[in-house]
Amino acid sequence: MINFKLSNGVEIPALGYGVFQMSSAEVREHLPQAIACGFRHIDTANGYYNEVAVGEAVRACGIPREEFFITTKLWPRDYGYEDCRRAIDVSLERLGMDYVDLMLLHQPYGAYTEAWRSLEEALAAGKVRAIGLSNFPRHKFQEVMDVATVTPQVAQVELNPRCNQHALKEWLEPLGVVLEGWYPLGHGDTELLEIPAIVQAAKAHGVTPAQVCLRWAIQEGNVVFPKTLNPEHMRENLAVLDFELTAEEMAAIDAIPQAPYYAVPEEAPAFINEMPPFDQQM
Repeated sequence: MINFKLSNGVEIPALGYGVFQMSSAEVREHLPQAIACGFRHIDTANGYYNEVAVGEAVRACGIPREEFFITTKLWPRDYGYEDCRRAIDVSLERLGMDYVDLMLLHQPYGAYTEAWRSLEEALAAGKVRAIGLSNFPRHKFQEVMDVATVTPQVAQVELNPRCNQHALKEWLEPLGVVLEGWYPLGHGDTELLEIPAIVQAAKAHGVTPAQVCLRWAIQEGNVVFPKTLNPEHMRENLAVLDFELTAEEMAAIDAIPQAPYYAVPEEAPAFINEMPPFDQQM
């Protein structure tokens, strides 16, 4: 596995397994398959309603907990300082773990500066090994920085060849912040996988266009965690560690016109406040 070192020295695997929009039943079926294939970095969240199932799969596999890198995320309803402190402990209870390797604020709404103080305290207490922000645009990221005593170690954002995040990466790089990318394959956009620069690189290396997209992201120094329920695709995703794109191929992919799939709204969408309680997880 390729690992990147965070600013506090914690190492994070460059390739993970995402469980976004997976039911608990799907997690119980497919996460053990991913672990058997070799995945050790797992990305979940309060808002995915599957933390319980993730924890069960990790415990049941027989592999020591310290060999895993577990990420979870807190929802804006819990961003008040005291609420966030409780939410951190409850998230650990759902996972059945004493600590997680990375905890993120999931969305940039509500009292996120108060929540950041709670995350810093959890970091100091050893409940989390690293902390960061998910979906935060630059100006809201800066608001957290203005009150932080610990710089976020990770920023999780949309990241793919049509949303390469080069400007954000350039801004964050001096701070030592590692980028993580969701939608690494364009969220099912088949046209992305037909772009000539990607197709040509795939043919040159005898791999799939999807593998080229993942390899491109990792070679740029980013973490990705594609979701799949197909064990063959799991193995293909891990195989991106076995080849390397040329400088010319990387430059051609970097030159793809930018067209992000999702724009994070400035104000909280309705679903932020309408989601049912997380204690309904099974």
